[in-house]
Amino acid sequence: MELPEFTCLCPITGQPDFATLGLEYVPDALCVELKSLKLYIWSYRDEGAYHEAVTNRILDDLVRAVRPRFMRLTARFNVRGGIHTTVVAEHRKRGWRA
Repeated sequence: MELPEFTCLCPITGQPDFATLGLEYVPDALCVELKSLKLYIWSYRDEGAYHEAVTNRILDDLVRAVRPRFMRLTARFNVRGGIHTTVVAEHRKRGWRA
């Protein structure tokens, strides 16, 4: 899945940060419902968050919600201060192999 409209705020300046999120996962018993995912992602619009922290928090929340066999979240943040940031976070269920 690709979510090209992720936004949050810089916790220092309050300026908006924009990112494209890429979500890859191998489900187990549950799957991610797209409308719920969209509404959850929108909840960050007015929240101050560092790139690494927000990426890990989103992954942790999604893993807790659907308990997948594997999940990878890639957050490609737009340029801020001349730096383009990409953060990748992964989860693997114990004993799961691709």
